Amino acid sequence: MSDTLVRAAGCVLWRRSPVSGDLEICLVHRPKYDDWSHPKGKLKRGEDALAGALREVAEETGYTAAPGEELPTLRYLANGRPKQVRYWAAEAVCGHFVPSAEVDRILWLSPAAARSRLTQPRDRELVDALHRSAA
Repeated sequence: MSDTLVRAAGCVLWRRSPVSGDLEICLVHRPKYDDWSHPKGKLKRGEDALAGALREVAEETGYTAAPGEELPTLRYLANGRPKQVRYWAAEAVCGHFVPSAEVDRILWLSPAAARSRLTQPRDRELVDALHRSAA
């Protein structure tokens, strides 16, 4: 592995709708990129990937999450450098969102709505993987 690899981790954060009981997925809006994505971020040096994923969820959404199964790892180029992002399914346990400079909005969406709102097509396979594991 090249030392230029950017290691990151995140979660497909989900909950049961308080109204209908249906599955909802949380997406975050990052004003810096004007995109919608799953909560994720770079790992700190020596940080465990799952611990980093849960830290990023808390920082970006304000929610504490209970991790579930690991989802597919995404690999792509970011600013010309290879990036690897490990993902887990994670249920939102408690918390509330407070806007920040990094994430100014979140949305809780049905899997179908989340798939169409995601900016990067590669992120859609994570919704599908979560849906399969929750089915």
